[in-house]
Amino acid sequence: MPELAPLDRLSYAPVLVSDEDDISQKTLAVHGGEPRTYPYDALVAPITQTATYSFADTAELIAYFEGRKQREEYGRYGNPSVRLVEEKLAALERTEDAAAFASGMAAVTSTILALVKSGSHVILFADCYRRTRQFVTTYLDRFGISNTLIPPADVEALRAAIRPETRLVIAEAPTNPYQTIPDLEQVAEICREKKVKTLVDSTFATPVNFQPAKYGIDIVVHSATKYLGGHNDVLGGVVAGKTGLVSLVRDLRSVFGACLDPHAAYLIHRGIKTLALRVEQQNATAQAMAERLEQHPRVRQIWYPGLASHPNHETAKRLMSGFGGVVTFELDSDLDGTSRFVDACRIPRIAPSLGGVESLIEQPALMSYFELSTEEREAIGIKNNLVRYAVGIEDTDELIADVVAALDRTA
Repeated sequence: MPELAPLDRLSYAPVLVSDEDDISQKTLAVHGGEPRTYPYDALVAPITQTATYSFADTAELIAYFEGRKQREEYGRYGNPSVRLVEEKLAALERTEDAAAFASGMAAVTSTILALVKSGSHVILFADCYRRTRQFVTTYLDRFGISNTLIPPADVEALRAAIRPETRLVIAEAPTNPYQTIPDLEQVAEICREKKVKTLVDSTFATPVNFQPAKYGIDIVVHSATKYLGGHNDVLGGVVAGKTGLVSLVRDLRSVFGACLDPHAAYLIHRGIKTLALRVEQQNATAQAMAERLEQHPRVRQIWYPGLASHPNHETAKRLMSGFGGVVTFELDSDLDGTSRFVDACRIPRIAPSLGGVESLIEQPALMSYFELSTEEREAIGIKNNLVRYAVGIEDTDELIADVVAALDRTA
């Protein structure tokens, strides 16, 4: 058993102080990064709902600015409720520090801007989240920052794309919607040799299934809106990594003002407590659903890292302890036929996002890429008959029976 740190009653130092590699993700999700006690002997972390903080006297103020006293000053710079989320994510990701943001995109864009400058070059795997791709390919150019898009999971293309001015490589694992998983161990090794920083969006994986920092990745980003919050009721983002890098990102957050709200932090912190249990259930359901759908005559192709048919299955097995809660499949149908199938499913809701307790289903051609023509969608790999199913925590057999019945009814 890990030893407990001796604590001041109001200390925010973490409870668990032994080697975190000896502690399971289930235990860290509940206790990681937390003090043994809270003010007023509360068991649950309080919400520090304040915009500013007062000082007892001028001496305390001076001690704070001279760095002799650690405390909060103003809500845009820090908040105890937000710091608890950061400590817990750092514990789960096995990193030195973390910084929380108002959304996943705020976390991604702030991190990128903190690590590059005019004249820098950024490399992005082409199947990264479309808004991240949009930011890199459209907005960074305004600041004199060039970019190169490389094919999904193509490590040799990464090696060839690195230039003397390359400062950052951005990847996701798994990606949306085809769940590509680049060999991040190789990515980290190549970039370390070239002194290039690496950023991985690990939202789909969660720290339960995968901890990229263990394989040499510098910065790990999550949309806390998804699995971390877990209940489709809060927006947030988190960046985790070494203290020096996270400090750069946190400093930029103080300027941009993309800080996480204390009440949102409370919801995310509460959600993480059950993260391991939810993800374990979602892993099992998604695996079972993928195996069943792979055998169905109306399913033309399926993408799930837990299947041997997935092109990155071996990489996923080596890097990940679970394969996630999203199943993507292509029907033997057209746009309208696929829509009829989606409408025929009775349990999942039609909605964007993923990672919550409710199962969600969407037709990417209509949900995320509605403004594009069929030809434009297919040019970026989004077919009209593509379905993305984000499983929740409902009964596995009932979810599968519902999907199969919908396929049969709309045959």
